[in-house]
Amino acid sequence: MKRFLKNLFIKNWGLKLFSFFVALIIWLTLMPEGKTFSEKNLTIPLELYNTPPEMELVRKPPSTVDIKIRAPRSLIDQITPANVRAVLNLENARLDQREYPLNKSMISIPSGAEVKEIYPSQVNLALERTREIMLDVEPNITGKLKEGFKMEAVRVSPPQVLIRGPESKIKAGGKVRTSPIDISGLSQSAEFEAVLILPKPDVRLASSISTVKVAILIRKENPEEKEAEKKKAQKR
Repeated sequence: MKRFLKNLFIKNWGLKLFSFFVALIIWLTLMPEGKTFSEKNLTIPLELYNTPPEMELVRKPPSTVDIKIRAPRSLIDQITPANVRAVLNLENARLDQREYPLNKSMISIPSGAEVKEIYPSQVNLALERTREIMLDVEPNITGKLKEGFKMEAVRVSPPQVLIRGPESKIKAGGKVRTSPIDISGLSQSAEFEAVLILPKPDVRLASSISTVKVAILIRKENPEEKEAEKKKAQKR
């Protein structure tokens, strides 16, 4: 028996080794491509869903994460960042929570592929309560009226707008300015439509209003008023 086993592995070992490699090559050639697998590293987008309506995202996580996937060779080249993404559901997020774990179930990937690794394994973000407040609209008037005319009043409609944003970014007493309104050369009352400019990029308008009407009321100066203004200016 020992002699048989010895002859089995040693006798004509070169021919047997050659036969083994030939058989391996034939097996790899004939084996369906879908049965062979490959691995690939991808950088994919991280998307946030279901942020609670009463909360604001004030510190964002990275916009991408790195993953390693395993898939059949027939599929591996078709898997790109365009059809793979990480989805973080914030439905149950809390104000005091900063770290959010990432796991394989959060990766949307084509059928037949498998996620092997995710980096980072968690991301950091911060939420604040949403606050709403009414702020005055302040028209941004530029230029000078035509000589001999005086601005009697400026009326804004609506005079206030509701804004919304993180509570740390919204302060009482702030103002929402308008885009510049040039009154150069005006000699009669006029009405302008101006775009609202928010005081900070973190806040937004709470309604569909994005413009206001600004009425500039103008009248002709009488000589007495003009003289009084000159004297007033000289005293300064």
